[in-house]
Amino acid sequence: MQRYTKPAMLLHWLTALLIIAAFFLGLTMVDIPGFTPTKLKYFSWHKWIGVTVLGLAVLRVLWRKANRPPPPLPMPAWQHMAAEGMHYLLYVLIFAVPISGYLYTYAAGVPVVYLGLWQMPAVIAPNPELKPVLKTVHYVLTMTLAAAVVAHVLAALKHHFIDRDATLKRMLPL
Repeated sequence: MQRYTKPAMLLHWLTALLIIAAFFLGLTMVDIPGFTPTKLKYFSWHKWIGVTVLGLAVLRVLWRKANRPPPPLPMPAWQHMAAEGMHYLLYVLIFAVPISGYLYTYAAGVPVVYLGLWQMPAVIAPNPELKPVLKTVHYVLTMTLAAAVVAHVLAALKHHFIDRDATLKRMLPL
């Protein structure tokens, strides 16, 4: 069985864990009423995770360009095409979600201070007209990413438990 490289596995699972954390932190923080220290802390953590995911996405693309993944396992052509399409969608969303959040934050006039230490560059000026548009874009992209992640997990589990092939095992660091 040809497996993914250890760095590819690390980048995959670290990105996955951070996306899940950002998703649930985002759901939690927006439900906190008012303007509280806890809410501000959660917003900061959410932004830090988003910036980290964006950095990991860049590393993932660079690693994948330099290190070919193992060849796909035998499967029907439609499943192979669906898997390729899903991976493409996931990569696009792993970039688009943090970028849309970043733009939304700056449109709202709030800086992104990574880990409370480094202020990230403002790529757009505060813009009250653009703020609600970017908020909606970020939300829609986030929900699309959540659905794509669920579909990706379900497909991996189907391969493991129903097809009984090595698709999932090739990405597990065991």
